[in-house]
Amino acid sequence: MKGDEVPVTAPPRATRKVPSVVIVNTGDGKGKSTAAFGTALRAVARGWKVCVVQFIKSDRWKVGERDVATRLGIEWWTVGDGFTWDSDNMERTEAIAREAWRVAKDKIASGDYGLVVLDEVTYPMTWGWIPVDQVVEAIRLRPPTVNVIATGRDAPPELVELADTVSEVRSVKHAFDNGVRAIRGIDF
Repeated sequence: MKGDEVPVTAPPRATRKVPSVVIVNTGDGKGKSTAAFGTALRAVARGWKVCVVQFIKSDRWKVGERDVATRLGIEWWTVGDGFTWDSDNMERTEAIAREAWRVAKDKIASGDYGLVVLDEVTYPMTWGWIPVDQVVEAIRLRPPTVNVIATGRDAPPELVELADTVSEVRSVKHAFDNGVRAIRGIDF
């Protein structure tokens, strides 16, 4: 809808209440993880127990969102090994991704959390490091009150199909493309 158009019909009414949903934030634009972390803050504000499992980001990176999230009581697992192009040992990097999935699968199945964020999980799925069918099955069989947010580019079609809400973040322009380095407080 353009800025000068006025809506003439109301959006559909939500009539069903469900105990949980699956959200996928995908696409090539900036903001997929940021949106998930914003929802995690919203969940904590409502008294939910929240867990974040990061599949790519390394514990070597000191990111602001982890610091504040853990102070708020969010359980945060940074299990990743960093960007694949920085890896000196790809077998080790893949094994770390599989370990991140083991942790995430246990967190989802436990039923202890109102929200589990699988940050950048689509990458190891797409690369074949963790089986897509295992991730989809674990999310599908989750306890009824566990909400899941999965982030990352190129979400597999099976994950998109399972999800209740899928948002595609499209890059229109990014400062990095013009040589601007990541900024502490904006990008990490």
